[in-house]
Amino acid sequence: MNKKRVIVGVSGGVDSSVAAYLLREQGYDVVGLFMNNWEEEDEADSACTSATDWEDARAICGHLGIPVYSVSFAKEYYERVFAHFLAEYKRGRTPNPDVLCNREIKFGPFADYARRLGGDYIATGHYCALRKADGGAQLYEAADKSKDQTYFLNQVSSAQLENVIFPLAELRKEEVRAIAEREGLVTARKKDSTGICFIGERNFKKFLSAYLPAQPGDIVDIHGKRLGRHDGLMYYTLGQRRGLGIGGIPGEEQNRWFVVRKDLEHNRLIVKNGEGDELMSSSLTTEDFHFIGAAPAENTFRCAVKTRYRQPAQSATLTLTQKGAHIRFDAPQRAVTPGQYAVGYIGERCIGGGVISKTDG
Repeated sequence: MNKKRVIVGVSGGVDSSVAAYLLREQGYDVVGLFMNNWEEEDEADSACTSATDWEDARAICGHLGIPVYSVSFAKEYYERVFAHFLAEYKRGRTPNPDVLCNREIKFGPFADYARRLGGDYIATGHYCALRKADGGAQLYEAADKSKDQTYFLNQVSSAQLENVIFPLAELRKEEVRAIAEREGLVTARKKDSTGICFIGERNFKKFLSAYLPAQPGDIVDIHGKRLGRHDGLMYYTLGQRRGLGIGGIPGEEQNRWFVVRKDLEHNRLIVKNGEGDELMSSSLTTEDFHFIGAAPAENTFRCAVKTRYRQPAQSATLTLTQKGAHIRFDAPQRAVTPGQYAVGYIGERCIGGGVISKTDG
């Protein structure tokens, strides 16, 4: 009897390494596939660890006795993800390219390439789970809630999740590292990657300014009083309190200053001395809302919502609109940011999400 072939996205990290090991132990014909989604023009200035990650991926697959291939989706990434990333920053919003990367690359061209390699399934090291239902595959939170990554998969379609395996669904991170240690995997103690590969550890302002010309302007308080200069609205986020350069202003209370709004029309950064209600939002509107699997039968329903990855889901009422959704929280939420995603949950099921377009006090 022929084994089912699984193409595993190996990133050179511990999670995908253990995913590949577990699938091999379960009797699958496992093949590793490493994606390179970014090409550096100046390798000497590169903060992306792609070369090191590729070497680690090769070492892991060699250790496990499985073949591994490398493929570049840099062109697709630039056109489908990075161009959107730049457009959103140009609008003064704060995008989340990792969400689009999953929909447009990992479960798009990667899956197509996996099929050309004869894959019956694809697998990744994501911490999330799948369940079959009449409306198609449904996405559920992982057993390790502290590592759950359903937020980043909120734009993936049910069809894209067919024939997908998430081997880490029932494992906690410490169990994954313990397996890697036990099996002698070189990635066992490797630090988890953070941030976006093409930015990495380098200076964010320097990187972004190479693609978007900075437009400095005034920093003003909520009454319009000029306090200083900003380097460009795209470099700041709502709720930010560091790097403003306006501490110790005579006549002002010695509290932290917070970014509370961006005035795009006049290119002004609005700040407040001390945190107040200006950063709180009772509701938000999304410019779309994508469901994974069947949508709830009613246009208005109760659910829990995350507006950023590390946030616990907050109780809310969601009402579908002609273009997206209106979400009203039971309690006001801090620093809800346009350009990020509002992601809905019913129980442990991630029902999908939409891009935040505006908020209400």
